[in-house]
Amino acid sequence: MESELFSFNPFYEEKIDALTIVREGETKLGQKVKSFDQLSKCKYAIIGINEDIGPQANSGLPGSKNAFNSFITRFLNTQSNRFLSGDEICIAGEINVTEEFSTLEKARETVSKLDYFVSNLISPIIAKGIIPIVIGGGHNNAYPLIKSSFEKFNSAIDVINLDPHADCRPLEGRHSGNPFSSATVQGYINHYTVLGLHQQYNSEAIFEFLDHHKFDYSFYEDYLNVKSTLSKDLTRVLNKRDPERLLGIEIDMDSIAFMPSSAFTPSGFSIDEVRLYIRQIAKENKICYLHLP
Repeated sequence: MESELFSFNPFYEEKIDALTIVREGETKLGQKVKSFDQLSKCKYAIIGINEDIGPQANSGLPGSKNAFNSFITRFLNTQSNRFLSGDEICIAGEINVTEEFSTLEKARETVSKLDYFVSNLISPIIAKGIIPIVIGGGHNNAYPLIKSSFEKFNSAIDVINLDPHADCRPLEGRHSGNPFSSATVQGYINHYTVLGLHQQYNSEAIFEFLDHHKFDYSFYEDYLNVKSTLSKDLTRVLNKRDPERLLGIEIDMDSIAFMPSSAFTPSGFSIDEVRLYIRQIAKENKICYLHLP
């Protein structure tokens, strides 16, 4: 699957083997996961997106294109055991961007085309009943994930996001700052929840957008004041939603303190808090996807 701007490089057995360090007496995940040609046998499909045009089109910093490469070798060399064997996981492959951009307008045009490319790749995976786990790239890629889920099930989905930024900026051309406002306007989102917003990282217009659509949100500052905890807020949100509704899970790496992301912050959630967030929300029915931009 290729275009003039983007390419999809599937991971076959040879690629996975090359990244896996075999050790006598141990079995690594790389020795158990499935390759792209075995996709139909899996419950989960891991896809990397090596791009940072989305954040730059939002006047942000580059770097998100390196996330999947940082992840994949470490993941494949984790132990396969009774807790996670890897048998249900396919390493499907990675999307690469092949074009640079010269202006902000050109970058936003490219992001719109990337939306189409990602959606065309993800839709057949979701259609098979497989849950995509998308790693790397900007948060702009939430939009094609939501769109693909909507089109497969012919139903607007719920989305829960852990993020300092609500990413509901105006529709001024596609970029990493407006995937959820874009999906909301298109009718792809039933209810959006964003937890851990930083008060000074979001404009008043964004808060008005969230309030207008009666979306749930919490502030990281409230967790500092011990008025609430992430787990309590997540429980509140999950208890009031219809468990039969489709759900997309979003975790922006910007939400984690000192994570080397494109919008680095020293003030944020710990890795352990984010792990608990994933474990708590993953118990829900009808998960559409997990997105780690």
